[in-house]
Amino acid sequence: MTDFVTNDLRARLIDGVHAAGRRVLAVYERDFAVETKDDQSPLTEADMASHHALVELLEAATPEVPILSEESGDIPYATRQTWQRYWLIDPLDGTKEFIKKNGEFTLNVALIEDGVPVFGIVHAPVLETTWVGQHGQGAWKQGTNGPAESISVRSLPNPEQEAWKIVGSRSHGSAEFEAFCAELPAHERVSMGSSLKLCLVAEGAADLYPRLAPTSEWDTAAAQAVVTAAGGDVLNAHTLEPLRCNQQDSVLNPFFIVSGQRDERWENALRFQRKLEA
Repeated sequence: MTDFVTNDLRARLIDGVHAAGRRVLAVYERDFAVETKDDQSPLTEADMASHHALVELLEAATPEVPILSEESGDIPYATRQTWQRYWLIDPLDGTKEFIKKNGEFTLNVALIEDGVPVFGIVHAPVLETTWVGQHGQGAWKQGTNGPAESISVRSLPNPEQEAWKIVGSRSHGSAEFEAFCAELPAHERVSMGSSLKLCLVAEGAADLYPRLAPTSEWDTAAAQAVVTAAGGDVLNAHTLEPLRCNQQDSVLNPFFIVSGQRDERWENALRFQRKLEA
């Protein structure tokens, strides 16, 4: 994979994402208007402030690399399919959590090479925490003003001794998720918003995150890079192949599952859930 992201570039990008996060916090800490996009999802001025800040950052740092953002997602596939390398960003993932003011929202920047997220930054401004993953370099977590600490997924515990930790969406539940969980051994659930769910698996605080509801590639790419760099997997829930980006006209993801460790028990639960879909 790439050596494109040097230590200097990585530091510059992290600093720039933190600066964008401060712009988002300035909106978060006061009253703000909420609009509705064509897909009925909410939009705030913080989404756009972050979008502009991140695009300016990436254009200045790597002017030769194209950018796809949730807030500029109308780039035709005929153009996108020519991209071997590009930046994929979600300026504000978890807008519903932002509006609720529970702090569970993130800024996300991913580098995609040949459809694979090879580098990612996930920044949670309210939590003052950033997760970074880079293929071949590992993954780490750091406080805004603290040192970086290496992170990795954990081994799946014996459920007879310790319940598995399953992450679910704070705002997007589904019957498919419930059917999947019903087939698992002893487990407990953790609800969380935005791409933070993937980061919990990456740092070993959770074991599985089954996302059996719609998402888009910009929702997951940065955190997928963190998970895989930490030793985990982000897999298509139907094929159990790694999730890839920019493979079709649509930017919608298939249903997927994030795991720290493969195991036939949760794989069988997925197969059972798929039978219910058929």
